[in-house]
Amino acid sequence: MNQKRIKVLVVDDSALVRQILVEILRRARDIEVVGTASDPFMAREKIKETNPDVLTLDVEMPRMDGLTFLANLMRLRPMPVVMISSLTDRGAETTLKALELGAVDFVSKPKIDIAGTLGDFGEEILAKIRAAAGARLVSRNHYTPVPVVPKHSADAILPAAGGKRLLRTTDRIIAIGASTGGTEAIRAVLTGLPADCPAIVIAQHIPAAFSAPFTQRMNTVAAMSVCEPVDGQQIKAGHVYIAPGGRHLLVERDGARYLCRLNDGPPVNRHCPSVDVLFRSVAQNVGPNAVGVILTGMGDDGARGLKEMHDAGAPTIAQDEASSVVWGMPGAAVRLGAAEETLPLERVAGAIMRLADSVGATSMAAAQ
Repeated sequence: MNQKRIKVLVVDDSALVRQILVEILRRARDIEVVGTASDPFMAREKIKETNPDVLTLDVEMPRMDGLTFLANLMRLRPMPVVMISSLTDRGAETTLKALELGAVDFVSKPKIDIAGTLGDFGEEILAKIRAAAGARLVSRNHYTPVPVVPKHSADAILPAAGGKRLLRTTDRIIAIGASTGGTEAIRAVLTGLPADCPAIVIAQHIPAAFSAPFTQRMNTVAAMSVCEPVDGQQIKAGHVYIAPGGRHLLVERDGARYLCRLNDGPPVNRHCPSVDVLFRSVAQNVGPNAVGVILTGMGDDGARGLKEMHDAGAPTIAQDEASSVVWGMPGAAVRLGAAEETLPLERVAGAIMRLADSVGATSMAAAQ
């Protein structure tokens, strides 16, 4: 009863959006709306007056560019920020830049009929504000309602393994999963890997409208070639395959080759793409020739899949708590005994190469 409530300041130039967001937030007993602001200048004064725990921020703001305001905020008065962004190409690019500058997470604002549909995102908004309140503000060096849906397990997409044996191969695959804070964590990992790195498959919780801009952004900063795969695309070394938003990514074995498979099945752990689905497919089809990595994220998606990879003989890594924006997914994996190593973000890329080399040497020895 005496638990401290999360103080939230709502910043949006639309009076209608401010009203809807306030109505959503006031439903929750653990959240207190301490004020609203229609532009960054007003927000600056409200922050001084109310000392909020979390800020919700519109992407495009009048009188001052939203990104300029966010950059100044993170420099002068760092605090958790959840972006409320439009599902447009420009909005996606701006949102990704906001995450790069230090925003914790974002909620996709519908393009049309905001009055009739924004309220449907209530549960997502509340969940992300709660996660943001407990998030760690990670240094940025260069380095939907979603109505409540049944929480399916990976069984909804891919049945558990039946103990089949895999043909020997020396090809290696790195599987990475992430959620809240993951866009920047993935960037940090990819920029630390060489162009000839073994193939990487990634499941990042992200809406469909944002996954293509995110993939394009990663392709500009990574030495490897980064793409959203098409169904049946062959997986090759030196390439990164990021699951499209709204579709599950699986790895399938085809003789000595690996293929990307896209699946339109239901959300798993309320996410599509799901990390558990990707990791299970890697456990079943790549086995000990894989390396599993779970990065920052809210919830527990990926923890069981990482355990399946570990049990299949693959070395596994979880990002540590201190460097995670939200230590939900990696924390769940550690508690489950799924992670062999728990490392700060800046050490993950080096560990991937070390473990991949070890996997490759073991595979070659077994093949001889």
